[in-house]
Amino acid sequence: MIKFELVTLTGVKLSEAVYEVLLPTLEGQIGVLKGHMPLVSVATHGMILVRKEATTRDDMMEVFATNGGVIEVENDTLRVLVDEADHSEEISEAEAQKALDLAMKMKAEAKDQVSLEKAQSLIDRQATRLQVAGLRRRNRR
Repeated sequence: MIKFELVTLTGVKLSEAVYEVLLPTLEGQIGVLKGHMPLVSVATHGMILVRKEATTRDDMMEVFATNGGVIEVENDTLRVLVDEADHSEEISEAEAQKALDLAMKMKAEAKDQVSLEKAQSLIDRQATRLQVAGLRRRNRR
């Protein structure tokens, strides 16, 4: 088991011993298990998947949507520092879809590079939240 700490701007989202954590990075998705080499990396927007026990099925993993941050692994402790991390249970699919539609409208109406980049960032965030909400819905069936 590794100690996993998921910390957001509003506080600690999760702090417990887990079997495995899958994280989005600039190089692609990585998995962190007990005995992982020391690492400092950038987390990108995407899904953080947490397997609490070795026997936890993929469809039963805890899932968080994140917009990026910093990953640190040292001495069987994984610390992920992010601005936001929305647990799948906290995401309303309808609200995320509405926010995605609004962000796409903002992108279409962007008149400068800063507005375009802000809109794209919002699109990426809401698309990830929708993906996480969709996983939760499919896994409940």
